Amino acid sequence: MYLIGLTGGIASGKSVVSERLAERGAVLIDADVLAREIVDAGTPALAEIVSEFGPEMVNEDGSLDRKALGALIFSDEQKRERLNAITHPKIWRRTKQLIADAEKHDPGAVVVYDVPLLAEAAGKRDLDFDLIVVVHADTGTRIRRMVEHRGMTRDEALHRMGSQASDTERLAIADVVIDNNGALPDTLAQVDRLWERVSATR
Repeated sequence: MYLIGLTGGIASGKSVVSERLAERGAVLIDADVLAREIVDAGTPALAEIVSEFGPEMVNEDGSLDRKALGALIFSDEQKRERLNAITHPKIWRRTKQLIADAEKHDPGAVVVYDVPLLAEAAGKRDLDFDLIVVVHADTGTRIRRMVEHRGMTRDEALHRMGSQASDTERLAIADVVIDNNGALPDTLAQVDRLWERVSATR
């Protein structure tokens, strides 16, 4: 098995890269998907969130009120750290289980773990990646994408970016950088070259 850690800041275009790698045959494990699954209605993680932050974090149907929680944690670093302490260990456990399942199914599999906060977890993770890939786009490009495609204000976009690791911190852990400032065909060509490199090592 060959394990790739894929990361990038908000609106860097990481999903474009992960989808292309999946098209080429990689097994994709998406940390954002796992993060949603572990806080489904009735889960222990959701109960811990309610205990920590209050019942107003839950919708009438028992599901997590993501908007309310997001507004709370993105304006308060200590609360964000408390939320991470609840969710991150559960996400890591589920991740390792899925990686083990992929390896059992196909010992030669290329597994891509798509995780936004890989740089933030540096020194705390216990996964041994064969390659760390960082998707990079400059600040102006990312702000424009968040404003145009996600309906954020410029201030909201800057605030979200400020809650994550800096570009310098992310690039410092990179084995490979995918530059996603340009046109889509250029980005996909870089991903294809990466796939060829990985395939040659297997």
